[in-house]
Formats: sequence, C-alpha cells, structure tokens
Amino acid sequence: MRRIDAIAITLAFFGFGGVAFWVFRSSGLDATNAGVWSQVVLVGVLIAWISTYVFRAVTKTMTYNQQLDEYKKAVLTKKLEEMSPEERETLLAEVATENLIAQNAAKDE
Repeated sequence: MRRIDAIAITLAFFGFGGVAFWVFRSSGLDATNAGVWSQVVLVGVLIAWISTYVFRAVTKTMTYNQQLDEYKKAVLTKKLEEMSPEERETLLAEVATENLIAQNAAKDE
C-alpha cells in the first residue's frame, strides 16, 4: 500500500465517522448519544477491517506470501532446467524412493 492510499483511507475513515455522527444527529439523537453511537459504528467497522487482515494472515493469502511462493517456484524451475539429464534422473529416483518410504510409513500407522 502506498502512503497516499493510507492517508486516503484514514481521511475516509474519519469522514465516515463525521457522516455517521450527523446521521445520528438528524435522526433525533442529542450530541452526546450521536457521538457515542458514531464511535460504536467506527469501532465496529475498524474491527471488521482488521479481521479481514487477520484472516488473510492466517490463511497465508497475503500478497507477500503469494509473491514468495511464485519466487520459490521460479528458482526451483530454473535450477531444474540447469540440471543435466543424469542429475534429473538421480533426483527423480531419490524422490520416488522417499515417496515409497512415506507410503510405507503411512501404512504401518
């Protein structure tokens, strides 16, 4: 996120609070109650927004994680392309052996 985006979101957030205050005032609440309810709305919106971040962090669907996965795949693909055919065959044989060991271990459990 760019700095200007963060500033715009902050201004929009406080602007939304002001609009909520005036909506509550125009619906008949006094200034104190309108202020309290506009704060309740703002805190609710803030908690909902933060919960989306927490959800993305827990499920690892954030942009950083996606970029890191793509980078790792690109590095491994490049290394695989640079290997000689003999090295690739050796690697495939090792992977097949490890898969067999894992399958046997799973059967024993």
